[in-house]
Amino acid sequence: MQISAAVAQFPIGWDIEANLAAITAALARTQPGDLVVLPEAAVSGYGPDLADRLVSLDPARIEQAIDLLGALARRHEIDVCCGSLRYEQGGWWNAAVFLGAGGERWTYRKINLARIERGVLRAGASLPPRTVRRGDAEVTLGVQLCREIRYPEQWQQLARSGAQVFGYLTNAANADAPAGVWRSHLISRAAENQRYLLAANLADPDQHCPTMIVSPHGEVLAELAPGETGVLRVSLDLTAVSNWNLDQQRRDVVDLRYTG
Repeated sequence: MQISAAVAQFPIGWDIEANLAAITAALARTQPGDLVVLPEAAVSGYGPDLADRLVSLDPARIEQAIDLLGALARRHEIDVCCGSLRYEQGGWWNAAVFLGAGGERWTYRKINLARIERGVLRAGASLPPRTVRRGDAEVTLGVQLCREIRYPEQWQQLARSGAQVFGYLTNAANADAPAGVWRSHLISRAAENQRYLLAANLADPDQHCPTMIVSPHGEVLAELAPGETGVLRVSLDLTAVSNWNLDQQRRDVVDLRYTG
């Protein structure tokens, strides 16, 4: 089965209106039927001053913006996975919100928080892949956020739970980060699990994780340059997704158990 997918890269700041304008421009470049991945915190903004900024963030405006993106998803007939900080259940979370072409909506809450998030944001407690249905076709999506690229066992759990495509949302810009490390992580997560990986980062000259699409064989199908604003679109052949590697694991020697 073939599906079309897109990832977008654009500048992100603490100005929700500016972020919305950038997202709207990116979605205008997609095509009906696309599965679209946008960066971490694309709606709300994100940065090293997270703790201070949460005081002035307007939860109601964030939810209004997410509702607007849901309407855009329906209008463009696309499925969108977009990142945002959200205030729910009495606390702030780093979340990825899925907004379906048919009005579907679900949320993944980051389970492995970054250092600046600990004690500030709440952590999720589950890794649920979700099936996206488009007419007679369907694809199962597993989502991870930013530093979760460093925990391969989480990605393996998503693959074992049926995820065919990984959506990876990040907001990573740091001139001091070792060049190429996170890019290598992305290729490894795709190849070791034999899944497609759709990775979206903000546009920043110092970004240390690329926006790119990787095949189940670890082949980079498309990639944007650091700091470039743009949208990548690729057709994904889901018959290339396989459990061949996972089925050969020596689980009699090493067996990871999911407790979510």
